[in-house]
Amino acid sequence: MAKPKAPKRALDSYTVKPINKTIRAGDCVLMRPSEPSKPSYVARIERIEADSRGTNVKVQVRWYYRPEESIGGRRQFHGSKEVFLSDHYDVQSADTIEGKCTVHSFKSYTKLDAVGNDDFFCRFEYNSATGAFNPDRVAVYCKCEMPYNPDDLMVQCEGCSDW
Repeated sequence: MAKPKAPKRALDSYTVKPINKTIRAGDCVLMRPSEPSKPSYVARIERIEADSRGTNVKVQVRWYYRPEESIGGRRQFHGSKEVFLSDHYDVQSADTIEGKCTVHSFKSYTKLDAVGNDDFFCRFEYNSATGAFNPDRVAVYCKCEMPYNPDDLMVQCEGCSDW
């Protein structure tokens, strides 16, 4: 007969020992990838749980995808720090958290004075099963009709005065 699972209890916060940072539901974190050559995964903490003894801490996360991980891949207008909030949820050991990060809205990201290694931005939600984006359109600029990539310098067009 299988041993019954120990009851789980929800935690309001948890201090990740190796990085000495406290995480809470709603925080964005960097998660260790399965292959060391890959960049850290970006996720939002949805829930933190531990067994009845307060050990074996697990986090329910909602994954952010990088453009190259999506159907269609990276496009010219995707920024180097762009991620998409997906509908993909998972449970991971809290031990795989490498650090905290910040996922900004597109508007607040473009107003940052300096972008750090732990700064990302999100302007789309992504359906991992269908490859659909929400919103499915984004504002385009000038004659090139490309969405704004915050990594590229934008200059004002002399013809239409658009940036």
